[in-house]
Amino acid sequence: MRVGVLTGGGDCPGLNAVIRGIVRKGVQEYGYDFVGFRDGWRGPLEGDTVRLDIPAVRGILPRGGTILGSSRTNPLKAENGIRRIKDNLAKLDVQALIAIGGEDTLGVAARLSDEYAVPCVGVPKTIDNDLSATDYTFGFDTAVNIATEAIDRLHTTAESHMRVLVVEVMGRHAGWIAIHSGLAGGANAILIPEQRFDVEQVCAWVTSRFRASYAPIVVVAEGAMPKDGDMVLKDGSLDSFGHVRLSGVGEWLAKEIERRTGKEARTTVLGHVQRGGTPSAFDRWLATRFGLHAIECVHDGDFGKMVSLRSTDIVRVPLAEATAKLKTVNPKLYEEVGVFFG
Repeated sequence: MRVGVLTGGGDCPGLNAVIRGIVRKGVQEYGYDFVGFRDGWRGPLEGDTVRLDIPAVRGILPRGGTILGSSRTNPLKAENGIRRIKDNLAKLDVQALIAIGGEDTLGVAARLSDEYAVPCVGVPKTIDNDLSATDYTFGFDTAVNIATEAIDRLHTTAESHMRVLVVEVMGRHAGWIAIHSGLAGGANAILIPEQRFDVEQVCAWVTSRFRASYAPIVVVAEGAMPKDGDMVLKDGSLDSFGHVRLSGVGEWLAKEIERRTGKEARTTVLGHVQRGGTPSAFDRWLATRFGLHAIECVHDGDFGKMVSLRSTDIVRVPLAEATAKLKTVNPKLYEEVGVFFG
């Protein structure tokens, strides 16, 4: 059997570990042949491939990014996109496709499998940890560690200058990175997309910390919104899946804090730093296990499924279920960490 592998959407630490797990087990145990598709869904759309074999995956376990490249190409919006993918898979004699990605990449895989009989298996990847059918996605742990280290470092410079430091982290619809790194890093306020924030309340928390002779840190997810305003957009443009490009809420919030409290405020936007670099030990472990179970899924002919972490077990769930809704922060969890605000 020849199996195709692609990595779509934003890159994240652990992608190469998945590819390595798939290829090593597929070649050594099942004798499969592999082909890698370049740049996400653009690869099968245009027939752009690279050979995947054991020499190709040696040494890639600790590397960030993806050796296959990635993109936000949406084949469902391309002219004759489905037909082109099916034709290219047939020409290349690819009998199964493993798609590694988040909600958009796996959403395409779900439709290809359910509506067009393309044999697909999904692997959940996103630093946002917002896929509801799995306890964790790989890439999330690394992103949280990076954000936490940044917050730790910012505490000392904030205290030296007695400034408010606003740290903007990723999280379009879900505040998992913000709440995990904010709690671990000792932030004095954590603002997430699931709960609209009151600027006056944030300013009250900031003022309270200054009274204690302590420079406050505010962690805000890029998708967080004030109660009396809209989402802060980078430029209003959309990607191929219809998502607006975010970034700017941190800078906006810092200006509001400074204007309302008279205290100097600065912003640090972590941005793509959270997605880059070497994966954590947990992400290498989880990504490798996902890869091993994904190729088992192919071997069993159990298509239309995504591998998922449930407690400490890897299980299979329907791709349609995995992409039906996002996993967001429970209000009770947000209330739980609120004791540390202010």
